[in-house]
Amino acid sequence: MPVSPYIIHFTAIGKSDIGYISIAERETLPFTPKRIYWTYYTPEDVKRGFHSHYNLEQILVAVAGRIIVTTEMKGGEKQEFILDSPKVGLYIPKMCWRMMQYSHNAVQMCIASEEYDEKDYIRDYQEFLK
Repeated sequence: MPVSPYIIHFTAIGKSDIGYISIAERETLPFTPKRIYWTYYTPEDVKRGFHSHYNLEQILVAVAGRIIVTTEMKGGEKQEFILDSPKVGLYIPKMCWRMMQYSHNAVQMCIASEEYDEKDYIRDYQEFLK
């Protein structure tokens, strides 16, 4: 049975008067990362994503701002997640359609299980449903 998207809570170390650090170590991740990238300066009225992957798994983290992530699994299960804390990540499994909308100050970090491969993308929603 396919795994659905789920929230990952990262350890936060620190105090309000000195600041915090959150940690993602191999033991806290469902895969070994092969690529890390971030998205920023996305206008609030722009929605991104609208794709799935055959093999890639991802963890999305709002290191700043707020990101609303809508997911859909092949069986039709839809969920909405609000990422607004750098100590929380959203695991997105392979074969999961996603759409993201960002607050004006959002910075999204993506931890990816694979290196970039355009052939791994499913960009047509009808193709995804097949």
